[in-house]
Amino acid sequence: MEKISLEVSESDSGVRLDVFISSKGVLFSRSQVQKAIKDKRALVNLKIEKASYHVNHGDLIEIEMVEPVSIDVVPEDIKLDVLFEDDSVIVINKAAGMVVHPAAGNYTGTLVNALLYHCENLSGIGGAVRPGIVHRLDKGTTGVMVSAKNDKAHISLSRQFEEHSVKREYRALVYGLMPEDSGTIDMLIGRHNTDRKKMSTITRRGRNAVTHWEVLERFDKLSLIKAKLETGRTHQVRVHLSAIAHPIVNDLDYGTTKRLKPITEKKLLDLIKGLKRPLLHAGFLEFVHPETNEAMQFEVPLADDFLNVLNVLREDK
Repeated sequence: MEKISLEVSESDSGVRLDVFISSKGVLFSRSQVQKAIKDKRALVNLKIEKASYHVNHGDLIEIEMVEPVSIDVVPEDIKLDVLFEDDSVIVINKAAGMVVHPAAGNYTGTLVNALLYHCENLSGIGGAVRPGIVHRLDKGTTGVMVSAKNDKAHISLSRQFEEHSVKREYRALVYGLMPEDSGTIDMLIGRHNTDRKKMSTITRRGRNAVTHWEVLERFDKLSLIKAKLETGRTHQVRVHLSAIAHPIVNDLDYGTTKRLKPITEKKLLDLIKGLKRPLLHAGFLEFVHPETNEAMQFEVPLADDFLNVLNVLREDK
């Protein structure tokens, strides 16, 4: 296996070992750095140290690099809405109902299966079932996603997501009238204490999560909002909005059908009951291109099912 050597300069002296390695860009995320240290693949002066070790001027850090896992997911001819593609990245508008990568219960028909058919190459850093995947959207969420086509792009994009420099905006239709025109939800998110498939703000081990929201339109009993992510936790928008008692329309994991009771307009009620997903849309994504360092911006309109509900609401309004 390849080894990378780093010598600690005077200016870096005193920082944590994991922070020092992360700052050098030799691994694509902080979690990968911490795993290398835990697996004893990152030695300090040929000795094993913890991630919390504070490096000293002159320390020699040797990191044993692990080869990317070979890709063994079956390519499938699935239509993709490609917004942009070059040798480094591919940007798509993900459809509702598409799972991002294979997992229990969804081994075929995923975005990864489609990408492997569409692209000649994909980054292998994500492992056997997640090649090219640097971020995810939930199965029911529509909108912009970027994937890496080589390892250099994967490292760059993953670092941008890790550092929260990627700009993401969502649209969501939520139950109830938001109390203000805008606000910020700053609540820890972690695994639900009893249901391990769900996330929660009430958790034993939560991670920092910040969502900024702004009301775009108010209706009789619903609000259309824009949400900007400062962090990127699993199910973040859905969990945060549910935590402030404004769950996303038709989000059956983090909401309840009881919220439909105040809605009496039959056409609207039938539309909502017929939905197959929560009304959440990743409408905007901005990142720096891994090769050109150019700021790339992508914006996509709402899907038809979301628009149909809005059109009925606007007619009544």
